[in-house]
Amino acid sequence: MRYMATYDLMESFRNTQQWLGSTAHSMASYPAFALMPNPALHWMAAWGEVTERSYRRMVAKPDWGIHSVPCNDGRDHIVEVEKVVERPFGDLVHFNVQDRKEMARKILLVAPMSGHYATLLRSTVMSLLPDAEVYITDWHNARDIPVSEGKFDIEDYTLYVVDFMKHLGADINVIAVCQPAPLVLAATAYLAEIDPEAQPATLTLIGGPIDPRATPTEVTDFGHSVTMGQLEKTMIQRVGASYKGIGRRVYPGLLQLTSFISMNADRHSKAFQDQIFRVMQGKATDHDPHNRFYDEYLAVMDMTAEFYLSTVDRIFKTHEIARNEFVVDGHKVDIGKITRVAVKTVEGEKDDISAPGQCVAALDLCTGLPDAKKARHLEPGAGHYGIFAGSSWRNNIRPLVLDFIDENAAGDTVKAGPPAKGTAPKPGDTDTANPDATPNLSIAQ
Repeated sequence: MRYMATYDLMESFRNTQQWLGSTAHSMASYPAFALMPNPALHWMAAWGEVTERSYRRMVAKPDWGIHSVPCNDGRDHIVEVEKVVERPFGDLVHFNVQDRKEMARKILLVAPMSGHYATLLRSTVMSLLPDAEVYITDWHNARDIPVSEGKFDIEDYTLYVVDFMKHLGADINVIAVCQPAPLVLAATAYLAEIDPEAQPATLTLIGGPIDPRATPTEVTDFGHSVTMGQLEKTMIQRVGASYKGIGRRVYPGLLQLTSFISMNADRHSKAFQDQIFRVMQGKATDHDPHNRFYDEYLAVMDMTAEFYLSTVDRIFKTHEIARNEFVVDGHKVDIGKITRVAVKTVEGEKDDISAPGQCVAALDLCTGLPDAKKARHLEPGAGHYGIFAGSSWRNNIRPLVLDFIDENAAGDTVKAGPPAKGTAPKPGDTDTANPDATPNLSIAQ
């Protein structure tokens, strides 16, 4: 089983670091040492606490943590996270707000499969829940999926999205965040040809690499600097014996996390140094900005090897979506067949993952769509993370997206009520929720 030993070696290294952190914290916190105050012991205990927590988070799927939502009746309503459709590689999840009349707005969030769990969009979900029925794609960790379930590449991902949209009906409004944008665009075009009545009412594409050639970035440059053979040889491993997916070829989450950290190593290093000193001073808490961000950021999942490799090859190297040459299950998809689904693109001025120009390219591909059903928005000063989860999203983009949904609502659907208007876009408006926030830095993001 080639590279299975390497996979287990990485897990052993992670487990060792977690053990070292736990041991250091326990030893330096021993009550007897309180008789001999020593700054070195305080530092050691703080280092151990931060280290143990960080490495422990890497193998734990975060909880949604959405317990209730305020509604128009002035009460907080309990939120139940329920699976609507269960599939081997991902589920369709509904955030059911109990004792609330079903909202007219129905939104499907298509989460990225780029190393993080769908819970990365927790704040996005929370911001939409008061005004809509919210559904999301909850992709599974590849290491937990038996080999007997078969492959899962970008064509399978697209067909999953097609099935989820068909299940929810034509009044659904789809929001694709980052990596899935080109595949969701293809899924919509696929439905336009195969099952026109199942097309969504609107499609919003946020910071996705529809045409990576439009504005080259470090991510797209990496995609062109390596061959597929090099990627397969250096990045792909087999799941070890501790998981249900033993033997499955994957792009490991721990390896992906290494690339996340390395691209902003100085920022992450400073963030952890500062956190250690905050712990020493007694200023850190379980839910402080650092822990809230890194508990999610460090929780990574494996991708199937075929999904990772086909994303790099077909999206970033051969540009099948950008050239309108994408094939799904033997059927060549024609994006020009989209004629009645309103399409909106959202980009961040300072997005260094999917730079401005890459996502808006979708509108040029929709040659059969009238201009009245096309919309675009460039958020001044916003980076990649901010356009779907930061202050730019909350204050500016979210109200615009909800207005776009209402303006293009299917049929005579009664509006769910206008959202609170956000402030006007301001240059330099970035994500202020967490100064250490760093976007997903992934070739598949």
